Amino acid sequence: MTQPDAGGGPLGLFGGTFDPIHYGHLRLAETAREALGLERVRLIPAGQPPHREAPGASGQARLAMARLAVADNPGFEIDPAEVEAEQASFTILTLERLRAALGPARPLVLLLGLDAFLGLPAWRRWEALFDFAHIAVANRPGYSLDSAALPPPLATQLAERQATAAALGEAPAGRIVPFSMTPLAISATDIRNRAASGNSLRYLLPPPVLDYISLHQLYL
Repeated sequence: MTQPDAGGGPLGLFGGTFDPIHYGHLRLAETAREALGLERVRLIPAGQPPHREAPGASGQARLAMARLAVADNPGFEIDPAEVEAEQASFTILTLERLRAALGPARPLVLLLGLDAFLGLPAWRRWEALFDFAHIAVANRPGYSLDSAALPPPLATQLAERQATAAALGEAPAGRIVPFSMTPLAISATDIRNRAASGNSLRYLLPPPVLDYISLHQLYL
């Protein structure tokens, strides 16, 4: 899909292995787009995730499935650069690339689930992420981030940076904004296991993705 202009409102960034992309991923992205007032959400399939085993499908297959999954939603777009780079995908390098391409003023919003946010101190150059983007954290409804329950370095960042969605358009980076969503109990691991066992994947994935998996006999 075509890339947007460098100007504009807050752009959500949602990276992942997407092996395969499923309704849980898409629901998080759509909820974030609405709750945070994002102009668009850019999904970024990882090329070679550095902290997990090799994906079950090739980068090109995962990229193709992601494109099929978002084709009918003008609020979503796909960034193929990590797959095309064919090297380890680190979030800080992705943000550096996007900031260079989109300019210093565009608000960028990195979308994370709560589990990923709690693990942030283990990421490469994690504190530098705030120099390039805001971070939005998907919480369960009725749940709020509690500094007392966070690792001390992360608690310090939350205390200094927590804001509301309205703040995302006021600066290009640097805020932490929680938002609520009801997670769907769908996992890519379960989908791969179901495919390997010959079980139905219907209603877990968008139909075009389901058709792609069947056509190319993925995850068998």
